[in-house]
Amino acid sequence: MLNQFPIWKNLLVAFVVVVGVLYALPNLYGQDPALDIAAQRQATINEELIATVKDALQRGGVAIKSMESQDGRLLVRFNSPDDQLKAQSLLAEVLPADQYTQALNLVADVPDWLTALGGKPMSLGLDLRGGIHVLIDVDMDAALAQAVDRYRGDIRSLLRKEKIGYLSVNTKDLSVVVRLRDADALDRAEKLIGNEFRDLILKPEEKDGQYRLVASLSEDKQRAVKRFALQQNITTLRNRINALGVSEPLVQQQGERRIVVELPGVQDPGRVKNILGATATLEYRLVDTEHDVQDALEGRVPAGSRLYRERNGQPILLKKRVIVTGNQITDASAGFDQRSGQPSVNVSLDSQGARRMRNVTTDNVGKPMAVVFIEDRIVGRDAEGKPIKRRIEEVINVATIREPFGARFQTTGLDSPAEAHDLALLLRAGALAAPIEIVEERTIGPSLGKDNIEQGFVSVVVGMLVVMVFMAVYYKVFGLVADLALLTNLVLIVAILSLLQATLTLPGIAGIVLTVGMAVDANVLIFERIREELRVGNTPQASIHAGYAKAFSTIMDANITTLIAAIVLFSIGSGPVRGFAVTLAIGIVTSMFTAIIGTRAVINLVYGGRRVSKLAV
Repeated sequence: MLNQFPIWKNLLVAFVVVVGVLYALPNLYGQDPALDIAAQRQATINEELIATVKDALQRGGVAIKSMESQDGRLLVRFNSPDDQLKAQSLLAEVLPADQYTQALNLVADVPDWLTALGGKPMSLGLDLRGGIHVLIDVDMDAALAQAVDRYRGDIRSLLRKEKIGYLSVNTKDLSVVVRLRDADALDRAEKLIGNEFRDLILKPEEKDGQYRLVASLSEDKQRAVKRFALQQNITTLRNRINALGVSEPLVQQQGERRIVVELPGVQDPGRVKNILGATATLEYRLVDTEHDVQDALEGRVPAGSRLYRERNGQPILLKKRVIVTGNQITDASAGFDQRSGQPSVNVSLDSQGARRMRNVTTDNVGKPMAVVFIEDRIVGRDAEGKPIKRRIEEVINVATIREPFGARFQTTGLDSPAEAHDLALLLRAGALAAPIEIVEERTIGPSLGKDNIEQGFVSVVVGMLVVMVFMAVYYKVFGLVADLALLTNLVLIVAILSLLQATLTLPGIAGIVLTVGMAVDANVLIFERIREELRVGNTPQASIHAGYAKAFSTIMDANITTLIAAIVLFSIGSGPVRGFAVTLAIGIVTSMFTAIIGTRAVINLVYGGRRVSKLAV
């Protein structure tokens, strides 16, 4: 018979609706302010820690709503944001910062039975939740210059190893310029460097009795260097943010040289900018005890040494050759020296760094070794508002090598525990492959995010009500069925966003509002087609069947073209555009299901399988 679905199809529609309602349900529950405490390295979440947290909060007069431990994390829920912030301050005094991180978070108050089924609320974007948005530019010219400088050192070492006489090896305009003694040395150097470094373009020059070999980076190598610098910086920034204890951070590439960082819930831009833009690292060098510091101060610096100053201003002469650098540090933690009580950083080296440190300390027992602290600091801004950076290089510690050591040791000489903690964080996260500059920064307060949610909710409700009233008045019973499909469509969109844990942003809400308007297009086409069939004298049952059958191709064409547009937006768009594209694409798929299959199922139940003389359409 016409207009009757088989039982399995009705059951399928019912199953989809029930599942949609189930997984959209978590979004109706409120959110609790919470602290997410995570253990770092050797620290653990155990009963002793839980007792310490409870005791500290009870003594501080902070009420705990609940506390749960899972996957190496401790989640403490509170009744208000004020209690959350107060608890963070209290726990910062009792939990070692290098062992535990605290992340401010909002946790859904979803019942356990719904959580057991995998029910979670949608993730909210920065514009809805509040936090910090930072756009970072990577200095690609500096990355290329660093790569050329590494080649300079490698080429010099190679020439020395093969005993090829040269006058100098310098860098100029992103090229390594090697001055050689004669034509034979030029030929040998060209063959040797060409075989060893195939990424370099070699250009031998002979003029006025001078022999030069210019080695430049190939285009492919330059692109590879830039790509590596960007990816390395993304990894380093992500490590630094994870160490800060930020919940659900976003760090992603934008274009060929920029990085977007979004930190939901964070409201301290100064602290974040200092950690993101910092380039602090350490270098370990031997002290030059063979030459006089006074001669160096008068301009007579030995060829293999360099003049530094300690933090108290005292000059000191160090060897140019670096023993190990921050790039070879695999782990670092802040603490205190047991003998002096001074802040310290406990350092662990990789295998190559440990081997080199052991070799140097074995050969130099009884001699002093210095620790150089290097940091790029912003000291002001120029007339255009761009930051003015100055490199600070100072000796923070000089100690005599008492016995050989390798992979693990301690560095002291830091000004404060806070400096030791930040330095340990930066060393753990790794060095930036190229300098960065923060070109855009926005801080969105939680109250503004709350206003955005309320306004977005109102816009969806108002849009739905207007559409539903119009459909009910104009199409009567069929309009009411379309309204039911529209409500179901919204539920399914929310359910899919929750299941995928896709981030809902303000543009995403705009996509939902647009979907609400577009979702009834298919029903309008179907209902108008049914009216036309009735006007030409077809029976009500035949008109319903023809209306859905003949409008199907038009509906498919319209929705597929819109879906293609949404996919293109998602592919080439940035964060906000992608949020709009995601909700639009999901809305298109769900609206086709509800408008074509969902409404047909309901219409079949109302009119199908019986004689009908008139349709309320």
